[in-house]
Amino acid sequence: MCATSSSGRVGLGDAVRGRVLFGGDYNPEQWPEEVWHEDVRLMREAGVNSVTLGVFSWAKIEPRPGAREFGWLDRLMDLVHGHGIGVVLATPTSSPPPWLGRLHPDTLPRDADGRTEWWGGRQHFSHSSATYRRHAAAITEDLAARYGSHPALTMWHINNEYCTYDWGDEAAGTFRRWLRDRYGTLDALNTAWGTAFWSQGYGDWAEVLPPRRAHYLNNPTQVLDFKRYTSDMLQECYVAERDIVRRYSPDLPVTTNFMPMWAGQDAWRWAEEEDVVSVDLYPDPRDPFGAQEGALVQDMTRSQARGPWMLMEQAAGSVNWRGVNRPKPRGLNRLWSLQAVARGADAVCYFQWRQSRQGAEKFHSGMVGHAGEQGRTYQEVKQLGAELRRLGAQVTGRHSASRVAILHEWNAWWAGEQDGRPSREVEYQQVVRAWHRALWEAHITTDFAHPGHDLSAYPLVVVPQLYLLTDPAIDNLVAYVRGGGTLVCGFLTGIADEDDRVRTGGMDERLRELFGIRTLHEWWPLDPGEYAECDGLRGTLWSEEIEAEKAEDVVAHSRYKGGELDGLPAVLRRGRAWYVSTLPEPASLRELLEEVAAGAGVRPVLEGLPAQVEAVRRGDLLFVLNHGREPVTVAVPGEYRDLLGERRVTDTLELGRYGAAVLSP
Repeated sequence: MCATSSSGRVGLGDAVRGRVLFGGDYNPEQWPEEVWHEDVRLMREAGVNSVTLGVFSWAKIEPRPGAREFGWLDRLMDLVHGHGIGVVLATPTSSPPPWLGRLHPDTLPRDADGRTEWWGGRQHFSHSSATYRRHAAAITEDLAARYGSHPALTMWHINNEYCTYDWGDEAAGTFRRWLRDRYGTLDALNTAWGTAFWSQGYGDWAEVLPPRRAHYLNNPTQVLDFKRYTSDMLQECYVAERDIVRRYSPDLPVTTNFMPMWAGQDAWRWAEEEDVVSVDLYPDPRDPFGAQEGALVQDMTRSQARGPWMLMEQAAGSVNWRGVNRPKPRGLNRLWSLQAVARGADAVCYFQWRQSRQGAEKFHSGMVGHAGEQGRTYQEVKQLGAELRRLGAQVTGRHSASRVAILHEWNAWWAGEQDGRPSREVEYQQVVRAWHRALWEAHITTDFAHPGHDLSAYPLVVVPQLYLLTDPAIDNLVAYVRGGGTLVCGFLTGIADEDDRVRTGGMDERLRELFGIRTLHEWWPLDPGEYAECDGLRGTLWSEEIEAEKAEDVVAHSRYKGGELDGLPAVLRRGRAWYVSTLPEPASLRELLEEVAAGAGVRPVLEGLPAQVEAVRRGDLLFVLNHGREPVTVAVPGEYRDLLGERRVTDTLELGRYGAAVLSP
């Protein structure tokens, strides 16, 4: 029987079957067939039990319109199955062959300036093109009919990193259709978009266009709706292919891979359409906060999955798109892979298996690099594969529960980063990362949640910034606090409604009452390098001219010092609701959130951890990860068995550089 989610959908459990899936994208069409046999030998030695095939194989399968060349894929599916390796089979629709663009130029997207994006790279398709969708459905149908019951098949992977935009004429037509469905009438659209401003009123649907290049500042609600529309159009493409493969493999899970913290998809909505939520994750090994970046993406993906998830892609070494692409130092690939498992991943996979010798990504690492099987990268992959084999039955299917939720929402992100905002220095991702970093450094694990979710299970809810909030979402936050929850909220939250209409008073009155704000007089954004000095902290990016309802609503030692805001409150607290009107420097934000968390009864997994050490519970297992380059001693009261080192641990744990332990009671 297949494992299913609470919604009745097929889940990750059947593909996992008590193992951590380990492998990655395999692109054997780039190599002579004699290399394939060498590949499966090396895969077996490395403990690889899953490969993703076909992601960019459209031109190989359909070299001419209507042709189907499956022989090579038949041999490959049989070969990997014969060696005990499962297949995540991808539909190849993210990179159409050149003939499709040449014969059907309507399948090519256009940018906001009307320029065509041509073939020669990848993802050169218009999500709204009926011709593209027809050809994508045809090749998906034939692929599913041929391999839907193949014994090697464990999962379907649709397309790859959906990320295209299109401002062309066909997109204009589907945008108008989407708007009709949303608003019904032009009068309703004009009201939602505020077209009385700048003489933008529409009298005919034919006048409505995507937000193409304008002389000055596009209508922000038009831009917001275009982003909503784009996410929905891409989701339509995904659902169409998903439904095809499900007809042939109803008992197998279907996924597509998200990019981390990417603005183009409303991943809360997308996750509801996936059997398995998967993500591609590439922190920079030079970044001192690379581990925290990984933790943020892992927390978000686990929360979207509401349980175990799949790390679809990571790099075994270096990538190829940064200005300087350094490889991972010895031990870092293992450490970051185990971090993903700690935070709920039941699959640890890579792009790609064998490093390419040609093409745009030949300097992107593979599990087998240019140095071959004697290279450090492959040898480290072998070590990790052996360790994941030992962990599989102990960890898969278990949850990584948190008592803190960070609220995140795509519409708020989209609307808050419009061109005409008070400060371009304030970037949504930057603020979310800062608040997550503060909790991560305080050794407090977090989930992410949508502002409309049921939050009652969390003693503490954190809102770094949600510029746009719907009425139901605001009511949900108010009810959460009245129900006994603790809420701490950052600046620029609750400013606009779902149409990006600024709320009366500059912040919704329900939130002002919740936080004890009588009047929000002015926003005072800060220049780069400028600080807002306060009694107990120093603020960055932003400050606000706030008048409190009552003196007791002002948190002690949190008033602005000097300048226009001298003596005014920087942090307010009314009961269990906190409001922070600036972005405190990292140490101050961490201390503030530690205080709020302690008041809500939330403590770190382990007390007294060294700064670079992370402790995460998954089920009854305790993962302890040293993200530093120096050895550390960690206090772990009690007796444990380390599943990685096969050693007994009593009260203290020694971890070397980039060391890790998985402790079982």
